[in-house]
Amino acid sequence: MKRLLILTAGMMLLLAAGCADRNSDNLPDWALGGFERPQGVGPVISPDTSAHFFCPMQQANVGWMESDTFNPGATVIDGKIAVVFRAEDNSATGIGKRTSRLGLAYTTDGIHMDIQPEPVLFPAEDECKDYDWPGGCEDPRIAVTEDGLYVMMYTSWNRKVPRLSVATSRDLVHWTKHGPAFADAWGGRFADTQSKSGSIVTTLKDGKQVIAKVAGKYLMYWGEHMVNIAESQDLIHWTPQVDAEGKLKGVLFPRDGFFDSALTECGPPALLTDRGILLLYNGKNRKDERGDARYPAGTYAAGQVLFDATQPYRVLERLDEPFFVPTADFEKSGQYVDGTVFIEGLTFYKNRWYLYYGCADSFVGVAISKKVRI
Repeated sequence: MKRLLILTAGMMLLLAAGCADRNSDNLPDWALGGFERPQGVGPVISPDTSAHFFCPMQQANVGWMESDTFNPGATVIDGKIAVVFRAEDNSATGIGKRTSRLGLAYTTDGIHMDIQPEPVLFPAEDECKDYDWPGGCEDPRIAVTEDGLYVMMYTSWNRKVPRLSVATSRDLVHWTKHGPAFADAWGGRFADTQSKSGSIVTTLKDGKQVIAKVAGKYLMYWGEHMVNIAESQDLIHWTPQVDAEGKLKGVLFPRDGFFDSALTECGPPALLTDRGILLLYNGKNRKDERGDARYPAGTYAAGQVLFDATQPYRVLERLDEPFFVPTADFEKSGQYVDGTVFIEGLTFYKNRWYLYYGCADSFVGVAISKKVRI
């Protein structure tokens, strides 16, 4: 009996470990897997109290990445990975109360970062002042066209309404802000609607991850509490799809009893594959009886869902367990102590997938997959 109890306890520990960190090896063939944290590597980007720049909003030199660095987008340029990350100063205390700016770092191995001394996107004296001041520019997702135009979807935060906004660049340093993505759609009906987290559909072409068209149009999944869908002809002006009643056409929703019971928030740019459109997303676990008892309350973990490429609103497959969950200490300490691996940057580089993510709203981490399967 004692031996049976020991064996049973051992099996339970193995199962718990499997739920805690699946490492993506056990995934169905439609999913993107094999992501592992590099051994012996902690955060790849951390706060830096020595970095200062002159802020046109505050009219003073500020420590622009003094408090927190997290929620990164990623892409490839000139043979290097470029990571655009959110950085917060120390102007206040609490999530969403400081000013955020977007910094830029380069890496040739995916891990060691050459962080540029000043932010590349920030609240300034420009046409987006009403949207970006005073909260700043947050949570970038970056994709690139075949001819080298980088398109960044980010959140403009004026501390009243978060708005999904668009910026474009040819070099990732000099950006043109185009304002809120939905400002003109449906006669401006969604101009003041809360909107975040834009994941433009991309594909692998000749070894490069580039923006793709679906049925002749650019397509984007977006949203925080549920996933919605939008389309565009120019990557700047986006039209949210609506249902017969004129309401946002939600295509993915939270599920009671699962890791994504509180919200389903879009992650990095989606991938058009031969199976459909693959979206990696962030799920948050509820803090009540409707949450998933296998994971701590409030945890942010990452899931995957496959949409039909001919009917991009139709779900074909969806993971019932996250493929990536917070396990490292730096993923469970910081601004968000319930644990966060918030995925936003996915890029293909030297035949590997690099997944960059925010850790507890305080650091940037990376996980790497050697599997090219999509």
